[in-house]
Amino acid sequence: MYYGKVEICGVNTAKLKTLTAEEKDLLLKKAKEGDETARAELIDGNLRLVLSIIKRFSGRGENMDDLFQVGCIGLIKAVDNFNTDLDVKFSTYAVPMIIGEVRRYLRDNNTIRVSRSTRDLAYKALQMKEKMSQNMGREPSIEELVKALNEENETKTTCEDVVCAMESISEPISLFDPVYNDSSSGDTIFIMDQLSDPINTDDNWLEGIALREAMKQLGNRERKIVEMRFFSGKTQMEIADEIGISQAQVSRLEKGALKKIRKHM
Repeated sequence: MYYGKVEICGVNTAKLKTLTAEEKDLLLKKAKEGDETARAELIDGNLRLVLSIIKRFSGRGENMDDLFQVGCIGLIKAVDNFNTDLDVKFSTYAVPMIIGEVRRYLRDNNTIRVSRSTRDLAYKALQMKEKMSQNMGREPSIEELVKALNEENETKTTCEDVVCAMESISEPISLFDPVYNDSSSGDTIFIMDQLSDPINTDDNWLEGIALREAMKQLGNRERKIVEMRFFSGKTQMEIADEIGISQAQVSRLEKGALKKIRKHM
């Protein structure tokens, strides 16, 4: 789906306005002077910028209407806080504001809650890692990273603390995220295609088929006893009470059924 050609929040994105650089500069100055009409026109004229940014987050299962609205909040903040005296393009200032607002929304609405202290530690670790990588010409080991963090912040953080913190801010991935896509054939390989399943192997699958075929060879009462005994986890006494026969009869029928199953398989 191309969100540039549909309605988001009731807005036909195919008909969004675009402003020239001169129009944008003029509206920014008027908005700074308190012109609400110019402010509204400036916001409307930059909705395409919001749209282009939220497309980056479209594969996360989030509602695009929600992301668009959050992105508009970032845009409004950018309009209200932009300094027209600086020699900076409005888009240069607005883009990180919009992205930051969207990321904050995704973080705060994540089903996995991470404490503020853990997030702060993760961000400090990432900043220190980038700084050390530039100075060392390689990525620091976790031990080197923790040592540098403790020296700079006078803390006693452990390697486990840093690893857990950095993993906590990593974006979760879906088993249906594509890792390869052949545009010519349309074939796509997903993450789940590269994961092994030690339980549902071919051998187990074939054994399941054989068991179902063997169960078909049993009489109705034998099949019911086997199902209640081994699939529902009931005792022979419980089965006897439910069926209306003695526990000894249940035991005899169960043994006979298992013998037939083994013979068939």
